[in-house]
Amino acid sequence: IVKRGVTEMVTPGTATNDKLLEHSSNNFLAALHLEKDGLYGAAFLDISTGEFFVAQGDREYTDKLIMGFRPAEVIFQRQLQKRFKEEFGARHYTYTLDEWIFAQAYAEESLLRHFDTHSLKGFGVEGMTAGLVAAGAILHYLKDTEHPNLQHITSLQRIDQAGHLWLDRFTIRNLELLHSPVENGATLLKALDNTVTPMGARLLKRWIVFPLVDPARINERLDVVEHLILHTELREKTLHALRQCGDLERLVSKIPLKKINPRELLQLARALRQVEVIKGLWSGSEAPYLDRLADALNPCTRMADKITTWIMDNPPAVAAKGGFIAPGVQEELDSWRYIAHNGKEYLAQLQQAESEKTGIPSLKIGFNNVFGYYLEVTNTHKDKVPPEWIRKQTLANCERYITPELKDYEEKIIGAEDKMLVIEMQLFDALLHELHDYLGHIQTDAGILASLDCLCCFAQNALQYNYKKPELHDGDELEIRQGRHPVIERQLAAGEAYVANDLILNKEEQQIIILTGPNMSGKSALLRQTALITLMAHMGSFVPADSARVPLTDKIFTRVGASDNLSAGESTFMVEMNETASIINNVSSRCLILLDEIGRGTSTYDGISIAWSIAEFLHNAPERPKTFFATHYHELNELEGKLPRVKNYHVTNREIGGKIIFLRQLAPGGSTHSFGIHVARMAGMPPELVARAKEVLLQLEAKPVAEGPGAQLKELSGPKMQLSIFDAHSQTFDEIRSLLESLDINRLTPVEALMKLNEIKGLLR
Repeated sequence: IVKRGVTEMVTPGTATNDKLLEHSSNNFLAALHLEKDGLYGAAFLDISTGEFFVAQGDREYTDKLIMGFRPAEVIFQRQLQKRFKEEFGARHYTYTLDEWIFAQAYAEESLLRHFDTHSLKGFGVEGMTAGLVAAGAILHYLKDTEHPNLQHITSLQRIDQAGHLWLDRFTIRNLELLHSPVENGATLLKALDNTVTPMGARLLKRWIVFPLVDPARINERLDVVEHLILHTELREKTLHALRQCGDLERLVSKIPLKKINPRELLQLARALRQVEVIKGLWSGSEAPYLDRLADALNPCTRMADKITTWIMDNPPAVAAKGGFIAPGVQEELDSWRYIAHNGKEYLAQLQQAESEKTGIPSLKIGFNNVFGYYLEVTNTHKDKVPPEWIRKQTLANCERYITPELKDYEEKIIGAEDKMLVIEMQLFDALLHELHDYLGHIQTDAGILASLDCLCCFAQNALQYNYKKPELHDGDELEIRQGRHPVIERQLAAGEAYVANDLILNKEEQQIIILTGPNMSGKSALLRQTALITLMAHMGSFVPADSARVPLTDKIFTRVGASDNLSAGESTFMVEMNETASIINNVSSRCLILLDEIGRGTSTYDGISIAWSIAEFLHNAPERPKTFFATHYHELNELEGKLPRVKNYHVTNREIGGKIIFLRQLAPGGSTHSFGIHVARMAGMPPELVARAKEVLLQLEAKPVAEGPGAQLKELSGPKMQLSIFDAHSQTFDEIRSLLESLDINRLTPVEALMKLNEIKGLLR
């Protein structure tokens, strides 16, 4: 009879199987709790690593958290289903729970029981009532889905909104930090990820979406990166050790989940050996932060020794089949193994001993399925059989006997495999039970190794791509010398250099830059690289520039690109206005704002009016937010003469022989042309369409602006606006048509056809 029952429920947010997880990404289960005053509590747990975070804030902050953590599953109160969809969209896998599960008393009781403590103050989560309610709901959900073994969840980490540079979900998307709208497109993560461990790769993602604002912590990271760059041998030895650590974070979490196998257990011990190596490398380091990290490492030497002593080399991947405990660990196991693996030798010795004792030279030991092992004696010597032997079978030429010793050995052989497996599993369970006392230490080690991996990654990037150490300061001026886009410069063809640019933004003289220039000239790249350099500096990374003085920044806002949200009934322009409104309503004295093509989703005059008023509003705001404003509306160049802290810049280009060459160099002064028609030609638009566009442009430019675009376009309407392949240069096309009609293609040779084609080409010239 096979006993059947539910032992575990797997949902997107509770998966622990390696085949369901991506090694370089966390698999977070999120819970949201809404208080009556509109405050959201949020909790995020990765059951595969034991990481547990709590936070709370308004809807926008919660939205940013969800965008940053990208949970595989979100749970919330059942009656909030409609509101959740309205506020956070339908892009998440969700599950709803009853209201009573989100009661404060029940949540706190669940957390206190899990952490086996009388107070949560030790976790530094005081005042986070809403967040703790969400955390309690997660523990309840895990219990409901048959996940009782959660001893690896040993801590609760607080996420403070004030502790990180603000990136809203629009900025995370627009800057393509983690994901690109294009399949397999380039992202900042791909450009920076030089990590060598899975836990380092996962941590890097969090460092990107949660940059620091504490200058002491940022400079600690920058100093370590500088130290790693200067000490090549130590960096290389550290990287070599890290590469052998594997995914220590997920390995240790498998212990309480009872999903670790002998091979993984041995890998864990080897990783702890590397922890010891790294601790030795960096203890007493000249970099204080590295010295503190090394001091916090615990190699768990006794436990690592025990694992390597108990588990044999190259053990099987499945514990249930046995064969992984090393010889010499347990005497009884060794004796059973001897019996199981040395049966023939034992039987030969027994046969010789009985033959000598009885004087029967022809004595043999055999086996059959009826009564197992037996002693066979020929009729010639059956009178020598001892009385204690038991006769089991008589044949024509011989008799077969069994003895108590032979029967006892038979039972041992038959039961040896089962006995060995039972003993091995008992030893394995004892080893895992003992490891429970080391869970916290090993998790701390894994976190430190992940941080070291990220810092080594920053050092490698700086060396490989010529990044420089940024200077963070308390002032307001952003000064970048020869800055480059960290993603785009990596996509260039071999031998092609990225055009670097200088940039200065401050509150006194150059608060707002109005950037104009041709399409495809690199305006958007300049905006994004400014944001990315600022962000990388706050991560503690060196930056792609010759030098960068970066003011401590608390928020980065971007409004770039065009997209709609038709499922929510929002047009491209509505999405644009929503994102811009979010920026306007959240400006601060230390924020950085990047605006690209504001107002292009509506009519020209409406767009100019909106863009103009936004620039004025930001200029006159008491916070004086630093703003980089790219636009096609050249009318905005007039703002430089009207507002003292607005400066015009353009991206240079050169027109040679009717063709435009983009120089991608930032220069003072505004631009008066967008060269959209040139770009249309480069995109492969039909020549006749491009020619007609030039005609329309010339006529529009010849009219006074005061007449308004409606009047100008009205004069242009009529047959001329109906494009036809024979409209432009009609005489030439008539000649070509006549020539084509006169041809008899059935009589043309290939050479004649080529000659006629060349003749037509000449007419087009």
